[in-house]
Amino acid sequence: MTDKIIVFVTCESKEQAETIAQTVVSERLAACVNVLPGIRSCYIWERKLTWADEVLLLIKTTRGRFDQLQDRIKALHSYSLPEIVGVTIDDAFDKYIAWIDMCVGA
Repeated sequence: MTDKIIVFVTCESKEQAETIAQTVVSERLAACVNVLPGIRSCYIWERKLTWADEVLLLIKTTRGRFDQLQDRIKALHSYSLPEIVGVTIDDAFDKYIAWIDMCVGA
């Protein structure tokens, strides 16, 4: 088990996703962000079944940076209730784990 996490964030557009990705990496809140365009989401919003084309971010960071990362995403995001979900990285290549630490200043 590590203190590293992957944070899932959905965005309404490629532009928004790239802005968030660039900001959190530049500010050392994340080591890397994968931007995955072309996802289709289905969910209930305001009591209605909703479909949306979205862009998914996979953000690699540390648990210690999660609160700061979350605050920054909320400030940049257009959704009133953005998806910000952290999942623990249990196992990973040790040099990759060290690289995450180096990038976020752990």
